[in-house]
Amino acid sequence: MTAAATAGTGGAPAAATSSELLSVVASRELAARRTVFAGIGLPTLAASLAHLTVAPDIEIVYESGVCGAHPDRLPETIADAVLITGAEAVLSMAALFGSVLQGGHIDVGFLGAAQIDRLGNLNSSVIGDWERPAVRLPGSGGAMEVMANSREVFVVMRRHDPRSFVAELDFCTSPGPDRALAEGITPLGAGVTRVITELGILAREGVGEELRLIAVHPGVTAGQVRAATGWDLRVADDLAVVEPPTAAELRLLRDEVDPGRVYLR
Repeated sequence: MTAAATAGTGGAPAAATSSELLSVVASRELAARRTVFAGIGLPTLAASLAHLTVAPDIEIVYESGVCGAHPDRLPETIADAVLITGAEAVLSMAALFGSVLQGGHIDVGFLGAAQIDRLGNLNSSVIGDWERPAVRLPGSGGAMEVMANSREVFVVMRRHDPRSFVAELDFCTSPGPDRALAEGITPLGAGVTRVITELGILAREGVGEELRLIAVHPGVTAGQVRAATGWDLRVADDLAVVEPPTAAELRLLRDEVDPGRVYLR
């Protein structure tokens, strides 16, 4: 769907790679948001680009306890010392999770997953049977707390196919609000509200709603997205086409956000 980076002509930037496409589209979704709990990789790229474009006042928070990070280069891990210099605050893990997250101070939490279902529940633990999994994954980390306590959650999925977008998770690592409520737990936030993939954007408003397709990338049809999804995906009546990354966005991403190609490899 996206071309590999090639040399541009007449001063035009090279075509967007998949990582660049996902980062740019995710950054646009951060418009009007104030605080974002970002992971390393695409979420950091998206949040950093949003700071230079649609959300100049955004505060980026990392799981290591750094709040209001202003690094002079992209961090390679959540514990990278570059995050501390110039940060608004550095908190203990207990303060970060107990006061910032559970206190409801995060507008958007960025998460990734190996599997997602129609209600935005996530699996990052195992593929296959729990006792004899085909693949054992890293697990939750802080994802459960981010899901439960952020006002909303954005998920960036590099792969959009029926193995990742499933009717039933092999294991539920991070339950969304619908599943939590069924277990008698009342989460603070709306759960997953946006899923950005190489095919388009899925969205839901909150409790009681399924993810539905609201936008596709140029050249992608709703039928292609539905065929790549493991449930009967609903499609918005006013299905939009995502504006491709602009030359200005790509130049910012490549020349200012990640000139060292920490993640844009």
